[in-house]
Amino acid sequence: MTAVVPEPAQDRDVRRRELAAFLRSRRERVTPEQVGLPRGPRRRTPGLRREEVAQLAAVGVTWYTWIEQGRAAHISAQVLDAVARALLMDAAERAHLYALAGTSDPHTEAECTVASRSALRIVERLAPYPASLQNARYDVLAANRPYAQVFGDPAELPPDQRNCLWLLTTSERWRRDFLDRDEMLRDLVAKYRASMAEHVGEPVWEARLKRLLDVSPEFRRLWERHEVAPMVAHVKRYLHPRVGLLRLEHRNMWLAPQAPAQRVVAYVPADECTEERLERLERLAGLAGPA
Repeated sequence: MTAVVPEPAQDRDVRRRELAAFLRSRRERVTPEQVGLPRGPRRRTPGLRREEVAQLAAVGVTWYTWIEQGRAAHISAQVLDAVARALLMDAAERAHLYALAGTSDPHTEAECTVASRSALRIVERLAPYPASLQNARYDVLAANRPYAQVFGDPAELPPDQRNCLWLLTTSERWRRDFLDRDEMLRDLVAKYRASMAEHVGEPVWEARLKRLLDVSPEFRRLWERHEVAPMVAHVKRYLHPRVGLLRLEHRNMWLAPQAPAQRVVAYVPADECTEERLERLERLAGLAGPA
């Protein structure tokens, strides 16, 4: 298990100064009229005054002043939420605020599950190789026809079951056809734990974890081992009922470096035999008509 290294004091000071400057810039941008306050004849401060932000956020004036002066430590998520609302921050500004404070946003909304047209085009163009579009929680947002032929069509499942962890844990088909299923599950649980370190307290992540812990003693045992693993390419074996053994290497291509992060997951043949079998599967699907 990787030890958590405390942030150096110098880095904390830099983050506090950046947070202070960011809040001042946002405060000066918001006009009294935008938040329902009278402007008054003697206002010289651009935007809002500190005491007005404190009043709107229902926090102490002294505490808010310390935050803007870079003197406050351990600012709670509740205070950050109140300040973000008072300053009319949009989603990007709010995410930046929490990042500077080094705190997870407990009110992060569910990631968008609508795939962009360009992402869908990439997934489709990878045929005859199986490919899917996934988010950081391993939800399958879209998949091409080869993916559906090899792993099953996600569109036939309820939305809350279109998830690789859920399927590895509960699907009889995945348990039967994936020859490395137990190893895959251990690896994916370790990757999920590593990813979740950046999303502790976020409702959609916590809900996914709770559901898996409740439904699967096997998942619960693996989770309690506290193992973490990096995102690396690897070869897995699948026994397809129509074309036989497939050896596929998983390749990830992230489409954006920030939330909502999505990636194209391509399953590339690890040998010529697998490539031939995928091409045969594509021909068989063509003979059968549209999926």
